[in-house]
Amino acid sequence: MNCNYEMIVRGTVQGVGFRHFIKIKALELGVTGFVKNTPEGHVQIVAEGEETDLKTLADWARIGPPLARVTVVHISRSDFTGEWPNFSIRF
Repeated sequence: MNCNYEMIVRGTVQGVGFRHFIKIKALELGVTGFVKNTPEGHVQIVAEGEETDLKTLADWARIGPPLARVTVVHISRSDFTGEWPNFSIRF
Protein backbone atom coordinates (compact mmCIF):
# COMPACT_ATOMS: atom_id res chain seq x y z
CA MET A 1 0.00 0.00 0.00
CA ASN A 2 1.33 3.44 -0.92
CA CYS A 3 1.61 6.03 1.85
CA ASN A 4 3.59 9.06 2.98
CA TYR A 5 6.21 9.22 5.74
CA GLU A 6 7.57 12.42 7.21
CA MET A 7 10.71 11.78 9.22
CA ILE A 8 12.66 14.14 11.45
CA VAL A 9 16.15 12.80 12.07
CA ARG A 10 18.04 14.15 15.08
CA GLY A 11 21.65 13.85 16.10
CA THR A 12 24.84 14.66 14.20
CA VAL A 13 23.15 14.68 10.80
CA GLN A 14 24.25 17.91 9.12
CA GLY A 15 27.61 18.31 7.40
CA VAL A 16 28.15 14.54 7.20
CA GLY A 17 26.61 13.69 3.79
CA PHE A 18 23.27 12.62 5.28
CA ARG A 19 21.03 14.16 2.59
CA HIS A 20 23.05 12.61 -0.23
CA PHE A 21 23.02 9.24 1.56
CA ILE A 22 19.22 9.34 1.92
CA LYS A 23 18.74 10.41 -1.70
CA ILE A 24 20.77 7.43 -2.93
CA LYS A 25 18.78 5.03 -0.72
CA ALA A 26 15.45 6.57 -1.80
CA LEU A 27 16.37 6.25 -5.48
CA GLU A 28 17.42 2.61 -4.94
CA LEU A 29 14.02 1.94 -3.33
CA GLY A 30 12.00 3.85 -5.93
CA VAL A 31 10.67 6.26 -3.31
CA THR A 32 9.67 9.84 -4.20
CA GLY A 33 9.83 13.01 -2.09
CA PHE A 34 12.65 15.11 -0.68
CA VAL A 35 15.22 15.51 2.05
CA LYS A 36 16.40 18.81 3.56
CA ASN A 37 18.23 20.28 6.52
CA THR A 38 16.16 22.13 9.11
CA PRO A 39 17.20 25.36 10.84
CA GLU A 40 17.21 23.44 14.15
CA GLY A 41 20.06 21.21 12.98
CA HIS A 42 17.96 18.17 12.08
CA VAL A 43 17.15 16.53 8.75
CA GLN A 44 13.59 16.31 7.41
CA ILE A 45 12.65 13.52 5.01
CA VAL A 46 9.30 13.47 3.23
CA ALA A 47 8.90 10.29 1.24
CA GLU A 48 6.13 8.45 -0.58
CA GLY A 49 5.90 4.93 -1.90
CA GLU A 50 5.17 1.40 -0.80
CA GLU A 51 5.11 1.22 2.98
CA THR A 52 7.66 -1.62 3.02
CA ASP A 53 10.08 0.61 1.07
CA LEU A 54 9.42 3.54 3.41
CA LYS A 55 10.14 1.33 6.42
CA THR A 56 13.42 0.33 4.79
CA LEU A 57 14.25 4.01 4.16
CA ALA A 58 13.48 4.74 7.82
CA ASP A 59 15.87 1.94 8.82
CA TRP A 60 18.58 3.55 6.66
CA ALA A 61 17.80 6.94 8.25
CA ARG A 62 18.42 5.39 11.69
CA ILE A 63 21.86 4.26 10.50
CA GLY A 64 22.93 7.20 8.30
CA PRO A 65 26.31 7.57 6.60
CA PRO A 66 29.53 6.70 8.48
CA LEU A 67 30.10 10.15 10.03
CA ALA A 68 26.49 10.59 11.20
CA ARG A 69 25.38 9.87 14.75
CA VAL A 70 21.60 9.47 14.71
CA THR A 71 19.94 9.75 18.11
CA VAL A 72 16.26 9.50 17.11
CA VAL A 73 14.01 9.35 14.06
CA HIS A 74 10.45 10.65 14.52
CA ILE A 75 8.05 9.28 11.89
CA SER A 76 4.59 10.55 10.96
CA ARG A 77 2.59 8.44 8.54
CA SER A 78 -0.14 9.88 6.31
CA ASP A 79 -2.02 9.18 3.10
CA PHE A 80 -0.27 9.00 -0.26
CA THR A 81 -0.52 12.25 -2.26
CA GLY A 82 1.45 11.52 -5.44
CA GLU A 83 2.88 15.03 -5.18
CA TRP A 84 6.51 14.25 -6.09
CA PRO A 85 7.67 12.78 -9.42
CA ASN A 86 11.14 11.95 -8.06
CA PHE A 87 13.33 12.24 -4.97
CA SER A 88 15.41 15.39 -4.48
CA ILE A 89 17.59 17.28 -2.04
CA ARG A 90 16.10 20.63 -1.08
CA PHE A 91 18.18 23.56 0.11
